Amino acid sequence: MKKIALAVLLSLIIPAALFAADKSITVGVTPFPHKDIMVIVKDLLKKQGYELNIKEFTDYVTPNTALAEGSLDANFFQHVPYLENTNKEKKLDLVWVAKVHIEPLGLYSNKIKKLSELKKGAQIAIPNDATNCARALRLLEKNGLIKVKAGELVTAKDITDNPKKIKIREIEAAQLP
Repeated sequence: MKKIALAVLLSLIIPAALFAADKSITVGVTPFPHKDIMVIVKDLLKKQGYELNIKEFTDYVTPNTALAEGSLDANFFQHVPYLENTNKEKKLDLVWVAKVHIEPLGLYSNKIKKLSELKKGAQIAIPNDATNCARALRLLEKNGLIKVKAGELVTAKDITDNPKKIKIREIEAAQLP
């Protein structure tokens, strides 16, 4: 976590020079791990003479909207494909300062321990945004649960085979573990 925090710190110091007059930076984040990383960065930036204001969001849309409208100086929650897709869909012109990390994607359950225990008709929640939805569907495909059409930004409508009749539920990515 400290290596990630250091990378984030370095990526913030560059644009921080743009705000040197007030030495205050407002960054939008989503919950874990982004907020936790920013708390570490806040202490590191304080030692550099900067004040970091952390604004937490529980969805993936509002941080980019707030950044585009100017109420944030930066945000920290998304990978480059998500940002590029958002720019295209929302006609924004946001840019990334530094690639930091991509959140791991996995299959999590409190009820089953092995995929072989997954029952017919089980419900699986996946992110509802285009890039992370595609990542989740590819993960399900890689684990033999479904088959999906070829293409980069596939959706649940692109499932070509679903032998276990899995019910796909799309929800805000920030609400998933």
